Amino acid sequence: MTPDAVDRIRALVRDVPNFPEPGVMFRDLTGVFASAQGLRDTADAIIATAPEGIELIAGLDARGFIVGATVAARLGIGFVPVRKAGKLPPPTTAISFDLEYGRATFELRDTTVNAGQRVLVVDDLLATGGSARAAGALLRRSGAHLLGYSFLVELIGLAGRESLEADPEAGGVPVHSVLTLPA
Repeated sequence: MTPDAVDRIRALVRDVPNFPEPGVMFRDLTGVFASAQGLRDTADAIIATAPEGIELIAGLDARGFIVGATVAARLGIGFVPVRKAGKLPPPTTAISFDLEYGRATFELRDTTVNAGQRVLVVDDLLATGGSARAAGALLRRSGAHLLGYSFLVELIGLAGRESLEADPEAGGVPVHSVLTLPA
């Protein structure tokens, strides 16, 4: 990943202060998604740090679908959506997890992931790590071999990376991000 590519991606991220509430700096990634070059740069940056032997990309609902599907297409491999509860027809496997403001549930359609399949989790943003950690657990429960996590943006100071790296069930899989920005 060249410094120019990182600069191009960062220039496409819009900082929106005090949204959705006072004191929060929202990182609007719409500019990255709307730019063909931004999508290429993002996918190439994730691929450059990805572990060997990926067989499937798993993207988290909803913006992780954009990033993950782009990476999968560039690699010529499949993509599986990790969906919010109630979005997939049964049969599904589900996992619930805590958020800062409540609980959420992810679902994965049964038989989407083959036992032992080597999967990389891709999402747009790493904050506290709760949703990515839950997705990793859901994929492992479905028989996947989790290779790691990759993000377009990592928010520093929210301990998301530390949460993922400390997950004893994940076995110390790598965590990568294209951009690191203050929370």
